[in-house]
Amino acid sequence: MIKPPKLQQLDQVAIVSLSAGTLGEAFAAHQRELGTKRLEAMGLVPRFMPNALRGQAYLKAHPEARAADLKTAMTDPDIKGIICAIGGDDTYRIVPYLLDDPEFIEVVKNHPKIFTGFSDTTIDHLMFYQMGMTTFYGPNFLNDLAELDKQLLPYTAASFHHFFENPATTEITSSPTWYEERTDFSADQLGVPRKAHPEQHGYLTLRGHGRVTGTLLGGCLDSLHDLLYPVRYSDEPQVAEKYHLFPQSWAEKILFIETSEEKIAPATYRQFLRHLDDHGVLQQVRAILVGKPQNETYFTEYQQVLLDVTASYQTPILYNLNFGHAYPRTVLPYGLQATVDFDQRQLTINEPFFA
Repeated sequence: MIKPPKLQQLDQVAIVSLSAGTLGEAFAAHQRELGTKRLEAMGLVPRFMPNALRGQAYLKAHPEARAADLKTAMTDPDIKGIICAIGGDDTYRIVPYLLDDPEFIEVVKNHPKIFTGFSDTTIDHLMFYQMGMTTFYGPNFLNDLAELDKQLLPYTAASFHHFFENPATTEITSSPTWYEERTDFSADQLGVPRKAHPEQHGYLTLRGHGRVTGTLLGGCLDSLHDLLYPVRYSDEPQVAEKYHLFPQSWAEKILFIETSEEKIAPATYRQFLRHLDDHGVLQQVRAILVGKPQNETYFTEYQQVLLDVTASYQTPILYNLNFGHAYPRTVLPYGLQATVDFDQRQLTINEPFFA
C-alpha cells in the first residue's frame, strides 16, 4: 500500500462533501463553526473545498461537483489531509468522474494524502484501496470534529491525534465509555453532553483462540451490501462492477464491518451477511472485526447472527470494537497488517500508519 505522510502543525486539511450536502445547510452553521475552531486548535488550517458548502439539493444533483472537490484536494500540494464532511447514500456516483480521469489516478499514486471518514465513505475508501493508497476508516467533520459538547469525545480526540503520530505499531484499545447518538443537533444543544454509559463488555471474542494476522479491509455493512445488491439505487451494482469497487480477493484479509444508523433488523443483518457469503467473502477471510452497533441496538441479536452465518467456516470473530456509527470512534487503516489476539481480546496494527 502507498502510505501518506502524517500531519504536522500548520498543515492545510480539506473538508469535502462527497455524499450528502448537509454541511452547507443553514441549520449546520453552528457545527461548521465549531468543527473549524476544533481543527484550528489542533494547529491545522481547514479549507472547505469549492463545492463542499453548496447544500443538499445542489450536491445531490451534481456528483461531478463532489468529484471535482476530491480531485482539487488531491492535486493541491498545500493540502495534506482530506476529511469527509459526513456520509450519505450515493457517493458511488462520483466514482466514474475520478476513475476515468488519468490525472486523478496519477496524483493518488504519486502524492498520497490522509483521507478519513466512515459510513457511505466506505465506497471512497474502496476506490482508493484499488489504487493502492492507504486510507482511514475514522472520524469525519460533522459527526466528530463538530461534536456539540464542550470538547471532543476523549477517545475520538485521541484517535484523531494519531494522524500526527507514526509509531511502529499501534494497539487499538476499547473505550471505557460509549455514547448514544443525539436526536437533536440544533444550536440549542451546544455544550450539552451526550448520554454516556460505562463500557460493560470491552471487546468480545465470539469465536477463536490464539492470534490471527491479516490485512484490514471492510467498512459499513450496509454500504458493502449496496455495491452488490441494489437497495436504494438500481445502477449502483453496475457502477461497482464496471469500476471494480467491490474487492475480488478477500484471502488473507481481516474483514471489519459495522452497521449504519438505520439499525437494520437482525433478519436483514443475516441477509446482508449471506449476500457477502454468496460472493466468497466470509469463506476467504481470516477473521472478522465487528463494530459496536449504534446505541447497542440489537447488540445480542447480531452476535448470534454472526455465529450462525459463519458456522461452517468457524471464522474467528472479535465483537464490539469502537469503529463505525457508534460513539466514540477509532481509526482503522485500509490494507495494513493487523494481528487479533482472541485470548487477550486485543487488536494491534503491526506497521506504521504513515510513510
